[in-house]
Amino acid sequence: MGKIYPVSTKYIITAEITATGTVDKNDIVGAIFGQTEGLLGSELELRELQKSGRIGRIEVNVETKDNETKGEIIVPSSMDKTETAIIAAALETIERIGPCVSKISVKSVDDVRMNKREQVLERAKHLLKGMASTDTDTQEITDEVKQSVRAGSIMDYGPEKLSASNDIDAVKEILIVEGRADVVNLIKYGFNGVIALNGANNVPKTIKNLMKTKSCTLFIDGDRGGELIVKAVSAAGGVEFVARAPDGKEVEELTGKEIHKALRSRMSMAEFEGKTNRNNHNRERDGRDRESRRPMQQNRNDHSDTQAFRGMLNELFGTRGAYLLDKNMTILGKVPVSELINTLNELKDVNAIVLDGIIDKDLVSIAEEKGIRYLVSTDIRAKSKSVELVQL
Repeated sequence: MGKIYPVSTKYIITAEITATGTVDKNDIVGAIFGQTEGLLGSELELRELQKSGRIGRIEVNVETKDNETKGEIIVPSSMDKTETAIIAAALETIERIGPCVSKISVKSVDDVRMNKREQVLERAKHLLKGMASTDTDTQEITDEVKQSVRAGSIMDYGPEKLSASNDIDAVKEILIVEGRADVVNLIKYGFNGVIALNGANNVPKTIKNLMKTKSCTLFIDGDRGGELIVKAVSAAGGVEFVARAPDGKEVEELTGKEIHKALRSRMSMAEFEGKTNRNNHNRERDGRDRESRRPMQQNRNDHSDTQAFRGMLNELFGTRGAYLLDKNMTILGKVPVSELINTLNELKDVNAIVLDGIIDKDLVSIAEEKGIRYLVSTDIRAKSKSVELVQL
């Protein structure tokens, strides 16, 4: 029961697991079902998803050496990408298997339909060769296949194996995007010279080298995360223009018309940063205006901070994410806990961090180095003389 046959699988979640002590496959599978029960609501209950065939058989491959267990967890999914990503994130909340401390880190969520699509395209091209050129439908079919072929024209580029169009060396102008799915979508609509940061918080050396010889446009998602990427890329220099997807949309889901519109509206890096700073200033001003109309809360105090932290923790529960806040308690952005330290190395003016995870020595160390005032979580396993550790 619950097995998903390959024909219906859309995504494969692959995760690494480490545990102190000896645990077997049954222990790990039991922990996954047991510790995620009730976490995501009845509609995303793993047992029910498996019964209905939306989640397949969970495969676990581990080995124990020197009293430490390491291995891999594979979870097939026939759900959409958002639901699959939520299930993947839920795996990382498991921090204990039986008496053993454990850690699960998701390595990838792969779209298995990509391989099938490539097979279809190759077969379609072969079949087209045998079709009569006078067929009235041939041109239409050819156009569709060419468009799909463009979507498959992706390679791993440079030592970091960045997702890129296969013409990246030949073009004079390039588009820098956030991830592989963005590259696929842009190539699908006929755009050339596309390369992805692949989720890196630091600009990869390969892209820095391209910046020296090519005109570069950074194309970001229409959310706060996109603005954080602009800050990281701006620090590296070399990007001339910034294009932004419509508010709330990602580059990977844009239509051809939306892509053209966004690129036509691109700004210079300086202009974009100036506009962003003005918007942030206006948001802060509006926030101060709202506060001034509340006579009981004209002066922020530790009690009001704690209440705000508690609300943020409730929002983050189960997401394994972290909010970064400035001195005005304005949320600068949200990042995965696994990327928190790398992100802090790129940012300034962070005053507080609220996270759904563990506050450990490494996080405290960089917080002290960056002059961060608050670290807030439900699980604190370190001490600090300069950072206020708030456990709620």
